[in-house]
Amino acid sequence: MKTPWWFLKQNPVAWLLVPLSWIYYGVGRLVAIWRRLFAIKSRRPIICVGNIFAGGVGKTPIVRAIANYFGAPVVMRGYKKSAKTGNVGDEAIMLARTGLAVHVGDRKSNIILLNKQDENEPIVMDDGLQNPSIKKDVSIIVFDQGLGYGNGFMLPAGPLRVPKKAVEKADAVIVIENNKPRKNFKLPVGVPVFWAKNQTVSPYTDDVKLVAFAGIGYPKKFFAALKNVVARRSFPDHYEYTQQDLEKLFAIAKKKNAKLITTEKDWVRLPIEIRDEIKYARLDTVIESTFYDWLKEKIK
Repeated sequence: MKTPWWFLKQNPVAWLLVPLSWIYYGVGRLVAIWRRLFAIKSRRPIICVGNIFAGGVGKTPIVRAIANYFGAPVVMRGYKKSAKTGNVGDEAIMLARTGLAVHVGDRKSNIILLNKQDENEPIVMDDGLQNPSIKKDVSIIVFDQGLGYGNGFMLPAGPLRVPKKAVEKADAVIVIENNKPRKNFKLPVGVPVFWAKNQTVSPYTDDVKLVAFAGIGYPKKFFAALKNVVARRSFPDHYEYTQQDLEKLFAIAKKKNAKLITTEKDWVRLPIEIRDEIKYARLDTVIESTFYDWLKEKIK
């Protein structure tokens, strides 16, 4: 689904949904208490990278950077698995394309299997901060500086999975810089904060006209990072493109005398036979070097 329009600003719709958000949170707490009874402790250190903001913050590139640094395997649920992505999900394909060992499915089962191997490298867990069935050695929350806490409300009234004070329990926070910082985005004192930078690398020169499309949490971020965009089309997060969708996109590009471009996350969901005709803009994320010094000490 597309990100609800009220997630970034407090308005009457958001306020009306606040009671539902507390019911949602209460049910989640009961489930968490139950799962905690069956929690496992991994032999290998678990680095959990997640967010309290429901999608769109740029967590997957952070996971990729950390896993590549340690040469570590990644365990993840594999959201929106489909035949087009080999039944593993778009984010898993993104990570595997850089040579990482990605284990999709039940995180607990995969961690148990990885603990039976002789390797001692840490295991990077993509998401799962709110799931206590696996004990984490390091918990890292990722934020986008331009999104902050959104409207500050929990789902479905806002984008937060849990209250803002949950950040206090994190071992560290990584904030992805944005040239338009969110006002009133403040992090609790005492939690280490590290900064990261995103760079969107287009396969085209600046003079090439582009028709950009994306099915991600906040497609405006992607569109704003490109130059010479003459048309934009947004789709729901993790959207599965149909033949009709693609025909319409090609028609727009032809009319505008432009090239189609999308995100890597969208590109891996395209039919294989069409991928040569559509290029993606690569997203490079660089975390400040002091973060890795801190992390190595933390997992010792």
